[in-house]
Amino acid sequence: MWIPTEHEKYGVVIASFRGTVPYGLSLEIGDTVQILEKCDGWYRGFALKNPNIKGIFPSSYIHLKNACVKNKGQFEMIIPTEDSVITEMTSTLRDWGAMWKQLYVRNEGDLFHRLWHIMNEILDLRRQVLVGHLTHDRMKDVKRHITARLDWGNEQLGLDLVPRKEYAMVDPEDISITELYRLMEHRHRKKDTPVQASSHHLFVQMKSLMCSNLGEELEVIFSLFDSKENRPISERFFLRLNRNGLPKAPDKPERHCSLFVDLGSSELRKDIYITVHIIRIGRMGAGEKKNACSVQYRRPFGCAVLSIADLLTGETKDDLILKVYMCNTESEWYQIHENIIKKLNARYNLTGSNAGLAVSLQLLHGDIEQIRREYSSMFSHGVSITRKLGFSNIIMPGEMRNDLYITIERGEFEKGGKSVARNVEVTMYVVDSSSQTLKDFISFGSGEPPASEYHSFVLYHNNSPRWSELLKLPIPVDKFRGAHIRFEFRHCSTKEKGEKKLFGFSFVPLMQEDGRTLPDGTHELIVHKCEENTNLQDTTRYLKLPFSKGIFLGNNNQAMKATKESFWITSFLCSTKLTQNGDMLDLLKWRTHPDKITGCLSKLKEIDGSEIVKFLQDTLDTLFGILDENSQKYGSKVFDSLVHIINLLQDSKFHHFKPVMDTYIESHFAGALAYRDLIKVLKWYVDRITEAERQEHIQEVLKAQEYIFKYIVQSRRLFSLATGGQNEEEFRCCIQELLMSVRFFLSQESKGSGALSQSQAVFLSSFPAVYSELLKLFDVREVANLVQDTLGSLPTILHVDDSLQAIKLQCIGKTVESQLYTNPDSRYILLPVVLHHLHIHLQEQKDLIMCARILSNVFCLIKKNSSEKSVLEEIDVIVASLLDILLRTILEITSRPQPSSSAMRLQFQDVTGEFVACLLSLLRQMTDRHYQQLLDSFNTKEELRDFLLQIFTVFRILIRPEMFPKDWTVMRLVANNVIITTVLYLSDALRKNFLNENFDYKIWDSYFYLAVIFINQLCLQLEMFTPSKKKKVLEKYGDMRVTMGCEIFSMWQNLGEHKLHFIPALIGPFLEVTLIPQPDLRNVMIPIFHDMMDWEQRRSGNFKQVEAKLIDKLDSLMSEGKGDETYRELFNSIIPLFGPYPSLLKKIERETWRESGVSLIATVTRLMERLLDYRDCMKMGEVDGKKIGCTVSLLNFYKTELNKEEMYIRYIHKLYDLHLKAQNFTEAAYTLLLYDELLEWSDRPLREFLTYPMQTEWQRKEHLHLTIIQNFDRGKCWENGIILCRKIAEQYESYYDYRNLSKMRMMEASLYDKIMDQQRLEPEFFRVGFYGKKFPFFLRNKEFVCRGHDYERLEAFQQRMLNEFPHAIAMQHANQPDETIFQAEAQYLQIYAVTPIPESQEVLQREGVPDNIKSFYKVNHIWKFRYDRPFHKGTKDKENEFKSLWVERTSLYLVQSLPGISRWFEVEKREVVEMSPLENAIEVLENKNQQLKTLISQCQTRQMQNINPLTMCLNGVIDAAVNGGVSRYQEAFFVKEYILSHPEDGEKIARLRELMLEQAQILEFGLAVHEKFVPQDMRPLHKKLVDQFFVMKSSLGIQEFSACIQASPVHFPNGSPRVCRNSAPASMSPDGTRVIPRRSPLSYPAVNRYSSSSLSSQASAEVSNITGQSESSDEVFNMQPSPSTSSLSSTHSASPNVTSSAPSSARASPLLSDKHKHSRENSCLSPRERPCSAIYPTPVEPSQRMLFNHIGDGALPRSDPNLSAPEKAVNPTPSSWSLDSGKEAKNMSDSGKLISPPIPPRPTQTASPARHTTSVSPSPAGRSPLKVWALL
Repeated sequence: MWIPTEHEKYGVVIASFRGTVPYGLSLEIGDTVQILEKCDGWYRGFALKNPNIKGIFPSSYIHLKNACVKNKGQFEMIIPTEDSVITEMTSTLRDWGAMWKQLYVRNEGDLFHRLWHIMNEILDLRRQVLVGHLTHDRMKDVKRHITARLDWGNEQLGLDLVPRKEYAMVDPEDISITELYRLMEHRHRKKDTPVQASSHHLFVQMKSLMCSNLGEELEVIFSLFDSKENRPISERFFLRLNRNGLPKAPDKPERHCSLFVDLGSSELRKDIYITVHIIRIGRMGAGEKKNACSVQYRRPFGCAVLSIADLLTGETKDDLILKVYMCNTESEWYQIHENIIKKLNARYNLTGSNAGLAVSLQLLHGDIEQIRREYSSMFSHGVSITRKLGFSNIIMPGEMRNDLYITIERGEFEKGGKSVARNVEVTMYVVDSSSQTLKDFISFGSGEPPASEYHSFVLYHNNSPRWSELLKLPIPVDKFRGAHIRFEFRHCSTKEKGEKKLFGFSFVPLMQEDGRTLPDGTHELIVHKCEENTNLQDTTRYLKLPFSKGIFLGNNNQAMKATKESFWITSFLCSTKLTQNGDMLDLLKWRTHPDKITGCLSKLKEIDGSEIVKFLQDTLDTLFGILDENSQKYGSKVFDSLVHIINLLQDSKFHHFKPVMDTYIESHFAGALAYRDLIKVLKWYVDRITEAERQEHIQEVLKAQEYIFKYIVQSRRLFSLATGGQNEEEFRCCIQELLMSVRFFLSQESKGSGALSQSQAVFLSSFPAVYSELLKLFDVREVANLVQDTLGSLPTILHVDDSLQAIKLQCIGKTVESQLYTNPDSRYILLPVVLHHLHIHLQEQKDLIMCARILSNVFCLIKKNSSEKSVLEEIDVIVASLLDILLRTILEITSRPQPSSSAMRLQFQDVTGEFVACLLSLLRQMTDRHYQQLLDSFNTKEELRDFLLQIFTVFRILIRPEMFPKDWTVMRLVANNVIITTVLYLSDALRKNFLNENFDYKIWDSYFYLAVIFINQLCLQLEMFTPSKKKKVLEKYGDMRVTMGCEIFSMWQNLGEHKLHFIPALIGPFLEVTLIPQPDLRNVMIPIFHDMMDWEQRRSGNFKQVEAKLIDKLDSLMSEGKGDETYRELFNSIIPLFGPYPSLLKKIERETWRESGVSLIATVTRLMERLLDYRDCMKMGEVDGKKIGCTVSLLNFYKTELNKEEMYIRYIHKLYDLHLKAQNFTEAAYTLLLYDELLEWSDRPLREFLTYPMQTEWQRKEHLHLTIIQNFDRGKCWENGIILCRKIAEQYESYYDYRNLSKMRMMEASLYDKIMDQQRLEPEFFRVGFYGKKFPFFLRNKEFVCRGHDYERLEAFQQRMLNEFPHAIAMQHANQPDETIFQAEAQYLQIYAVTPIPESQEVLQREGVPDNIKSFYKVNHIWKFRYDRPFHKGTKDKENEFKSLWVERTSLYLVQSLPGISRWFEVEKREVVEMSPLENAIEVLENKNQQLKTLISQCQTRQMQNINPLTMCLNGVIDAAVNGGVSRYQEAFFVKEYILSHPEDGEKIARLRELMLEQAQILEFGLAVHEKFVPQDMRPLHKKLVDQFFVMKSSLGIQEFSACIQASPVHFPNGSPRVCRNSAPASMSPDGTRVIPRRSPLSYPAVNRYSSSSLSSQASAEVSNITGQSESSDEVFNMQPSPSTSSLSSTHSASPNVTSSAPSSARASPLLSDKHKHSRENSCLSPRERPCSAIYPTPVEPSQRMLFNHIGDGALPRSDPNLSAPEKAVNPTPSSWSLDSGKEAKNMSDSGKLISPPIPPRPTQTASPARHTTSVSPSPAGRSPLKVWALL
């Protein structure tokens, strides 16, 4: 039996369960489950990731976890009782998991790996928290790390900002909205603007000194140097290097790593330098022999310098190499670093060994504790700390220091009887009062342990040495008194013994007899001479001697004057225990000198602050001791001194000493009677404020009032404890009187100077700090009343000083933040005063930042859902006082322009946000009673109307996306919850007060507009959320869109006849709501459209307005990405959907106006189909055919079906932009031409539209024309550009605008030049079929023809299409698909190439037109395309396939010509015809003949760069013919069986025969032309071609034709017939025997008169004669008749043995590789390899047939594979190969005797026209030498 669980409510799946049992719930490991029931080892419940599916699962698979249950029962909610950080980590990692995988899919590798590391790190930290063995501090640290990483990951993934309090997530319902806003703002600021660290540290690691010849140990000294002030600013970091230049103690990092700490931001500038001084330990001279001296000296080696500015980039400088310099003279060593910084190159140079110092430097930012945490490994391994010289910027209490810094500056010494200067070494000792040398109190720098003695470096032969070496003496205070420093001076000999001889000493005591220490500064010490053996251990012998030249004792005055030797040192004391100030000592010892008390108190203000804070407690004891001694005499002085010390602690340097004073007051202060004197003196000052002329001192007193009151209160408490509370009334009266004086002083207005107002400001600034002190002695209500009276006495006049107004507000703010205000009793007393001042400032819109802060604090104290009476009363007061002004303030500040500076803009946003949070807090706290009271408080409907309009406007502002940062979803949801609650309250007021006769359109419109933008907010679109986030939102707030949608419907129903006011205005907004994919919301909103249509029908008899608005809005909304397929179905479907409302169409069908209604729905549905496709296409990144095709579809829909011109024009420009982006310039021009065609050349003014300015129609059309011309130019479609140039030129001419006319004519001329000069590529065309239901609507089951890109062939195009449709399947055949393909739920692409058929043949057939011009007409303005598919009908003859080879020719007709507004257009009609084998053969021969003519013509006119294309074409035709190409046609169609069985083909067979003859003639002439131009290296090939040509002619056997076939005349391109003069028709007898006529067109005599070589040579000669004698002559291409006889036109036939005797190479050319030989197979899809497919149209007349591919070698006819693509593009003009001029051709045509291509006559003789014959008898000698070429 299943039992509801009590405690087993929540668990985690520890093993996956497949759920194979009945009612089993499938679970994965790691899922969390909520358990509802249990039974015998099984649980029933659901996984939290999918709560809708419930099932059973084994209890052993679940690990139970503690959880608390909310709303026990059917809708219970489980909340885990684990740490909230753990819960957040778990849910966040689940969300990240799915997103992390998507990063990999999107190829965001960097973020993918970084997030992976962060997730692993979070998991490790989670384990540590779960184990629970962490200390409190460590747990806090771990949580801080976790939340930091969670926030980073959320930010990177674009997730929401999480509000947290002490690392735990905050439930927005548990805190006030103002507090929530502050938490969000704090985290946002922390994320956006990292706090600039005020403290910086420099990490230095010494690596090595790279030098070629070291050999000695070194000392390296780092320090920081301020070149601006010319002084060091840090202590020294000292380390030793061995002889190899490496640290001596590599195992001790603290010896070679240091951290220079406590650098201020002001010290990170370019004139702060890191200086490195290097001292060597060894011989005096670097080059001395090793055995010269055994004594080691410290000697200068080199110096390196680096500016700290080089490190400010924030990068780690690993192994930085610093150059090491040495000064030219050793005497300059003390300032070598300054010389290097100043770049005084003459004073230093690189060290001789060219040394380099390898160091690692890094700047670290943050306080030292933060650095310890972040770089814990650095500190754990060891690092020495190098401090700043002296105290840091902030002195911390309890800091114990007693450091004396001594700088060994310089000395002046005598020669001492030497001929050269001395080598002086200084040795220093610290000696205590008992003459003992103090051990280990001389520090050379951090990194080196302190030593007992110091030896300076030695400067060679220098009696005035300058060292400038800084040493630190950390001597304890107890050893300071009586101690002194002794300096011993020795001369270091360079002789072999290397002796150091003592010749003098100096000393200096550390403390004077009066207790003062050695003053800071430079001291000139006396050098006392002595001998080597002088015993200096007995200090009494020399301590009585004078030590400094500034101090002379008695009779030694004269002696001191005589000495010339001196030694200078600089001392600087950094001590928290010792002082150098005599006045300080005098004050502390006031009892010994009572007469000096007044003077000491007066001098206190002159003592340095650091000296006072060092002895703060002693000083305060002294002051109160003096006060107790004689309060009458010293009361005022002590009070002033106390004020001075209190104000001293306000300084940021000493700010941290405030706790010291607090501790003193609490624990050490003992002045029980002091309060009387302090109150008396303070009142005395306050009473004289209004009279005093100088207010500075009084202001100092007022500034210190917080601590004065602390002393007063503590003194009174001590007195009460001592006396049992005596004189309580007296004390209260004193305080009352004091505050009365204050109130009087505050109530005064400043007259004249602003001194009084300044004093008032000072008082108000520090007054709130007094509250907490007064609470120690008085009741809360008493203090509240005192404060209320005091603040209430402030003058409220607004013209007073603005700065004082701001201070008043700050005082109010501090009051609200004080402890006093947190108590409900005192808050109720203080709230009216606070609100009064806030109201005044908000009214004037002044100090808004402060007002916002105060209001936030007010609301922070009022918790949500607090039903306490006091809170409700407070809300009453606030609503009455501030609601209206708060709304006005938000309207005011949001309507202002945002400041330009980023800092001001942030501040502006903060203020707006805080006011908004305050308003939301107030509205959330308001109950039904508050709303009722508010609405009842309006006296008139006008006031209520203004209020409602105001609050609706503010709500619209709050909903704006920019109101909060995009990741503040939590804040937005809270705001929306408050808004919808308020709107529900206010909608009742709207219904009650503004309907029927009181109807107000403006307020209702404002309401509906607010509701619509509320529903459309991005943050409420739950469909975009992750499942977990959606679940949380629904649990907390529900779907607020549905709630608001129901409210809209309800309010709409209440409107009645007033609905007409909102038609069609609200169609767009309501449509926007229905586009949201929320079924419930749609079901609520869709019926409103039916209502609108019904009311519009009633009013005007139609609903055109509804229709127009609906269509316009649909377009704009769909373009924004709204709507989906379900929505279309909702409009169109008859089936009721989801809810209680039937679909719109079903409702319409019940109406009388159903026909127009259904029509509207159908139109809208079709539009939506296109818009949805358009939206989906536009989501793609790159411009592709899909985007363009979709836009074209939509554009045509707007024009043809909707007739919406403006939308049509908009989409024209969208399409234009797409084309430009894709560089489809021709299509872009055609697209813009659509808009141009809508305009006229008129002066009608046009409004500003899209990117066009306001202008006349003529100007816009001119602009369009110029843009279109430019695009046609860029698309190389110059002919179209010329037409537009002419049109606009006509306009310029009509307006006599000759300047622009000239420019236009020049542009037109330039386009003509481009046509002739520039190359244009002819594009391929491809037919594409889109089959299957998965294609977009505008493509589905349709076929298109597409214009390919330049150089794009079939394979490339097919790949491009498959890339655009990655899910499509390419069909591998060209057959039409069946219905199953059409209806398949898939995408099928069928692609093959097609041939364009030009519409106009006129230009293409005209003679003399250059190919540059014709090429345009071949591929432009094409409506028709053709595709040929060869197939065999009947039995296939394996010996000769041509017999059964048929061709299925498919013609495709487009809806628009290409090119046009798209690169592809839909096929409108298709026609399929079948061509017989004979027709196919005729067409192939026609095409090949035309190709040959074109190539010969191009060769003659030198249009070819080389002769290769002609060579290849001749070789292909002749070689194919020799190997059986044309003969296969003979075998197939000229045999008796075919002729008899196909009598209807007689004319076609005759035509085939003509074409064969024609080809032979063309080839003959082609070989002659080839002979002339062939290069030398190709002569052997030419010879072979001539030989093969004879074999070809002999192999044709044309003379064997049957007699029943009449030879039809061979037609010329110009239509002139050929008449065969001396030939008889070839015939064939019925029995099949051949009848040989006397002369045949290609027959030759039995004897071969010429060998192949003679033919070649003679043909060459003939061509030479024809083309002229000089190759350089312009006439070389003007063929003339030759007087000689050509062997090629001889009457002799070739011998029958020519065929058999021809070499084998003549049959199959060895020059062509196998891959270029003709295949017998034919590809279906390739355009260049089809037998009958032509780029050009089918000829209309035989004389006008267009020529294409050549014949194969007996195989299927196909294009020559050896031709390149441009060469395959055959010139279509049949006469382009002709050698004649146009004029001559015309004359000959007119005479009716044209028997050969017209040839211009030579100047010396005339040529008579002769009839063309295939065979000509030898001419007699006297006959005209006209050479007749039988070419056609």
